Amino acid sequence: MPQIPEKIHELTVGQLAARSGAAVSALHFYESKGLISSRRTSGNQRRYSRDALRRVAFIRAAQRVGIPLATIREALAELPEERTPTREDWAHLSEAWRSELDERIKQMERLRDHLTDCIGCGCLSLDACVLSNPDDVFGERRAGSRLMVEGRRG
Repeated sequence: MPQIPEKIHELTVGQLAARSGAAVSALHFYESKGLISSRRTSGNQRRYSRDALRRVAFIRAAQRVGIPLATIREALAELPEERTPTREDWAHLSEAWRSELDERIKQMERLRDHLTDCIGCGCLSLDACVLSNPDDVFGERRAGSRLMVEGRRG
């Protein structure tokens, strides 16, 4: 892994990719979504501040636990401009995200527990199927094996 001398305060996209473990295309994507930023040299090359390493680490850690990029962007937007997330920031945000993750875990456990039931019945009925119709939302309005678009007849 290339070492970055202490006196260098900016990284090329290749250096940032090598140090962060993120692909160059991912870094460009993060930048297009406003998660990280760079400046352009006179030769139109991207240069990232060293703080981008911590921001990318923060983004990737949040993604690994299933946090959507839009939610990550909102969290980073709450931080003062140019400040990188700290350990305290992560603790605060991860606590806020915990209930969302707990709910997703419950949903996945329900799907896992009912998966064999659904495949066993073979109907995928919208009035009873926990995969196509979790919590029987469509069953209250109509029964059948497929959801028909409102106001449209087939």
